[in-house]
Parts: sequence; C-alpha cells; structure tokens
Amino acid sequence: QVHLVESGGGLVQAGGSLRLSCAISGPTFTIGWFRQGPSMDREFVAAIDRSGERDFYTESVRDRFILSRDNAKNTVYLQMNWLKPDDTAIYYCAADTRYYEGTFLVRPNEYDFWGQGTQVTVSS
Repeated sequence: QVHLVESGGGLVQAGGSLRLSCAISGPTFTIGWFRQGPSMDREFVAAIDRSGERDFYTESVRDRFILSRDNAKNTVYLQMNWLKPDDTAIYYCAADTRYYEGTFLVRPNEYDFWGQGTQVTVSS
C-alpha cells in the first residue's frame, strides 16, 4: 500500500512561486503530478523517476516548473515558478508502481495511488 499526501498549495499572484510537496509512505516509485482545474479533466503536469535523475514535463510548464526528490525523506517536490492564472487547479501527486521503469506515463488511469490534492490559486 502506498499513501501520498500533498502540501504547499495556496494563493499567489501571477509571476509568483510555490513549492508543492508530496510525502510518500511506502516504497520508492516514479511519481507523477497532475492537476485539475474547474470543469476540466485531470491533466498530466510532470513526473520524476525513482532516482530523481530523469524527469518529464508537459509543454505548458517546461522551463517554469522543476521537480526534485529527497528519497531519504520520501518526499517529491514540485517547484512552480512564474505562475500564471491558467495554472490554477487542484494539484495531485500519484505513484507509478510498475516494477520496471520505462517511459513516463501521462494518463491518470495509469497511476495506481493518489494523494488527496492541494489547491493552487493564481490571481491575475
């Protein structure tokens, strides 16, 4: 069983920054971040592999968001810079529990365990 808890969301002005955390109870897995805005489907944001050496970002956040992880603390971080109102959403982290890591998964139904989400609101 894997338990994930997100934190770090809040209200920020456009151009500002936030750092989200995903605390993980359980084995070390590839972790993906997703977001779901009002009346929108859940969409992929970024993912980081078990070692933290490989990551992948959706085009809209590349060069603004940065993933990192501290496996000693079982925590993955999503540093979000230059935030825009379009980034407003509930942000979720999720675990990819495949035994063999391969290409990063980008569909929500491909992830096995989810956190409860943290709200990020960017004002204009």
